[in-house]
Amino acid sequence: MEGSINWLSLPLLLGLFALVVGSIVSARFRTQAARSLADQIIASAQREAETIRIQAVLEAKSELLRRRDELENEIEEFRRELREQERRLEKRDGLLDQKLELLNQKEREFDARRLKLADLEADLRRRQEETSRLQAEQLELLERIGSLSADEARQLLQQRVEETLQGDFEAQLAKHEAILRETSERRAREIVTMAIQRYAAPHTAEVTVSTVDIPNDEMKGRIIGREGRNIRAFEKATGVDLIVDDTPGVVIITGFDSLRREVAKLALERLIQDGRIQPTRIEEIVRETQEGIEHQIHRIGLEAAQEVGLVGLHDKLLDYLGRLKFRTSYSQNVLRHSIEVSFLTGMMAEELGLSGSLGRRCGLLHDIGKAADHEMEGGHPSVGAELAKRYGEGPEVVHAILGHHDDLRVDAPYTVLVAAADAISASRPGARRQTLEKYVRRLEELEAVALGFPGVEQAYAIQAGREVRVIVDSQQIDDHAAAALCRLVARAIQERLSYPGEVKVTVVRETRAVEFAR
Repeated sequence: MEGSINWLSLPLLLGLFALVVGSIVSARFRTQAARSLADQIIASAQREAETIRIQAVLEAKSELLRRRDELENEIEEFRRELREQERRLEKRDGLLDQKLELLNQKEREFDARRLKLADLEADLRRRQEETSRLQAEQLELLERIGSLSADEARQLLQQRVEETLQGDFEAQLAKHEAILRETSERRAREIVTMAIQRYAAPHTAEVTVSTVDIPNDEMKGRIIGREGRNIRAFEKATGVDLIVDDTPGVVIITGFDSLRREVAKLALERLIQDGRIQPTRIEEIVRETQEGIEHQIHRIGLEAAQEVGLVGLHDKLLDYLGRLKFRTSYSQNVLRHSIEVSFLTGMMAEELGLSGSLGRRCGLLHDIGKAADHEMEGGHPSVGAELAKRYGEGPEVVHAILGHHDDLRVDAPYTVLVAAADAISASRPGARRQTLEKYVRRLEELEAVALGFPGVEQAYAIQAGREVRVIVDSQQIDDHAAAALCRLVARAIQERLSYPGEVKVTVVRETRAVEFAR
């Protein structure tokens, strides 16, 4: 019985054991499933977190870019306001400068009027003293006449009559001189008008830039070269400025020396055709072009002499004449100006019965010094006279060159004719392209520099700004101080102003005695 019970409880125990083992296994499987699900949930959460983080970063960057754009717009607006304020300040500064200049001018006028008033007061005092002295002399004379004899009175009367007749004779002489002067001026105007009508030449204004066509814009890069070495070598070899900008199909050559500009233009055209643009080749081409232009200059001078009908000019003078083609004066070509002056001088000389050939020779060579004023010391009249004398020209030609700007006393008819023809050619409509405002401003600047020195009463810029006449107070400035003042004014003009050629400074000091006969 007991043995049967044990056999019966054994399956039960086994079943319980199997149940326990199954529960354990089932619990383990559920645990693993839960852990796997938990891992999946964690991974999904991590992915979602990463997505959220990326979106947040993108939104932050977008917000940052938006804020940066707003900030840049605000900065640009602030810069525009600053530029506008700078423009207003510059305009206000210009107005203040104008007002200051006006005040300075009024102050100078006030000082001049005050000095003039002081001079008038001094002159009035002198006149009062002279009147008192004359009254005393007349009283003394009357007293002396009262005690004269008949012969003495007759002699005194004859002396007074002779003085009166002498005055009448001088008045008649002055009248006839005025009539003669008027007749001479009318005849001179007729001769000048006739010469102008007989000769008429077109005028073309010279500019300070030249353009060179290029086949394509790629050539601009080759002209500039690596780090700009080609353009620097070209500018150094030619002495001009080369402008390579966005203008399609051209490059610009600028410079005030027309000869250098022409050499640069021809050299650049040869370089573009050759295609080998490098510093060594540039120097070689420029040197060859300069040698070729010398032959062209001689040919141009020879053609100019042939045009006016002159023969026998020295070869060096022909070379200097050719150089004048590449020289301008207030945008007027100097060679064409010289040819025109030559024709006008010759025509006026023929009207007066003088040699037309000699007149044309004087006119053609009157500005020859402008071709060499950078090589020799002095203004172009003195330089030209020296060249003409050196190369065998006669005294009439030398005197006409030296005196055509009234730098010396004129005692030769050809000098007067050249000066008149020079003024006609320079003042013809279209001959020179300089605005009136610029011309007047240059003269005012010259006068203002001279008026800035103590003891200066007046200053006048004459001969188109080539000379400044400075009038000083003889009471304040003696002869030695006048010479020192002349040097100081010339040095101040040289340091402060920009001008072509030379400016002659003349200081005038004189003492005047004025009386009135009533």
